Amino acid sequence: MSDPRTPIGAFPGVEALAPAERARAIDEIAAAPACLRKAVAGLSDAQLDTPYRSGGWTARQVVHHLPDSHVNAYVRFKLALTEDDPTIRPYREERWAEQPEARIGPIEPSLALLDALHGRWVAALRGAEPAGFARTLVHPASGRHTVDWLVALYAWHGRHHVAHVTALRERMRW
Repeated sequence: MSDPRTPIGAFPGVEALAPAERARAIDEIAAAPACLRKAVAGLSDAQLDTPYRSGGWTARQVVHHLPDSHVNAYVRFKLALTEDDPTIRPYREERWAEQPEARIGPIEPSLALLDALHGRWVAALRGAEPAGFARTLVHPASGRHTVDWLVALYAWHGRHHVAHVTALRERMRW
């Protein structure tokens, strides 16, 4: 059995993408909202409030986490394209996941936010000049990274969290 924390494996840490790899990653970012909607379709509140693993977030918290995280990623992408080597601001995702709207709130607002955000983000990604993907940003915890790294990370991130929900559904036979 795979590790429920990383159902699709760990992020490989790619810093440079070939044009075809980048296009695939952008397509994965574009597909993430629909994949998440499909993963949670028909789940009851009780099912949404089930942790995807022991000690982990509930499916509901995972749904709310994706737009929280991807809003930050979109801003990071825009900063990297418009500023020289910006230092990004981390955030305490575990604390965000404990806020009332993430613990008990309805998921539709977060699904709608993810739809809108990804529409805008994908348009920006597809419109970016190829040289923009080599631009860098600095994460205080992990160092300097390229925009390509950011694209690869968030393509993986969407698949990663959708897999948390789909693996939970499979285990629970929902």
